[in-house]
Amino acid sequence: MNDGDLGLRERKKRETRLALSLATIRLSVERGWDNVTVDDIAAAANVSVRTFRNYYSSKAEAVASRHLERMQQVAEELLARPASESLWEAMPAAVIDRFALGQDVSAAPPQDEQWMAGIRLMLSAPAVQAAIMEANAVAQQELTVAVATRTGTDPERDLYPKLVAAAVIAVCAVVIDHIQRTDPPGLLLPLLLEAFTELAAGLPEP
Repeated sequence: MNDGDLGLRERKKRETRLALSLATIRLSVERGWDNVTVDDIAAAANVSVRTFRNYYSSKAEAVASRHLERMQQVAEELLARPASESLWEAMPAAVIDRFALGQDVSAAPPQDEQWMAGIRLMLSAPAVQAAIMEANAVAQQELTVAVATRTGTDPERDLYPKLVAAAVIAVCAVVIDHIQRTDPPGLLLPLLLEAFTELAAGLPEP
């Protein structure tokens, strides 16, 4: 099998993984977490239940997968940013670039109150919360390595890349939670930019 075939295969697998994750989120928000089965999700994504099981061990893992993928892409984008940018120029640009591409059902228009209520209810499920915590742990490790590469530090021995990665994960989580809980909710990208501006400034007192 040549490199082109491998690339196509990996792309198709990624597309299937994403389709299953988005179908899980959409159905769970529309019907309620307990009212959605793996059979429902597989049918919505036009695949077999066996295919779902090949990618995910549970509905909760499928939900968290969308978040994990996006945060992994942040790490990739950070490494791809121009070397002339400082870390705190490159980091918010990387985050906003990845979130700007995430205009899918998991980021429905904030004015849709019914959708936002469904998102909150889904995220309150203990299984989903546990899966997202696991996803954040994986994403934080990968982001730590990216920050260390970017700054010439050691991801194992130095504290700095670990602190930055933890802060970035926290910023994203806080902004998303803020949007879901405030009325009226703010817009995702401007709030992310505001949060990173405050973080880069050292979180001065208002």
